[in-house]
Amino acid sequence: MTVGEIAKKTGVSAHTVRYYVREGLLVPNKQPENSYSLFSSTEVSRLRFIRTAKMLGFTLNEIRQILENAQMGESPCTDVREIIQQHILENRRRIEELQQLQQRMERAVVKWEAMPDGTPDGHSICHLIESMSETGGSNGF
Repeated sequence: MTVGEIAKKTGVSAHTVRYYVREGLLVPNKQPENSYSLFSSTEVSRLRFIRTAKMLGFTLNEIRQILENAQMGESPCTDVREIIQQHILENRRRIEELQQLQQRMERAVVKWEAMPDGTPDGHSICHLIESMSETGGSNGF
């Protein structure tokens, strides 16, 4: 099957298929007479695996390592569990940071409701933002 056919069959763009080939995640057979890339049913399964792993948050480097382990006959499941646990911890940290950012933004909006617009005067760029660092504490928050 050609790049277009595997793309259509798996629901990805032809550009994505070509990118995965360049990255070594997919290995098509080349037709000597026209240099077309032809993909087997194994590559279709591999591409579906890559899409599912991406949906679960695995990076292409992580997916590459999983595929290499599997190709060497080693079970990648232990690594997969460890990787996803690390992603969960990182996501929780990012969510907490985003929640803190959201709270800072909401406090800023409330504070700024009572403040007039200002004009830069050489000492101030935007007094709204600058007011947040003047209130003390951890960066005004």
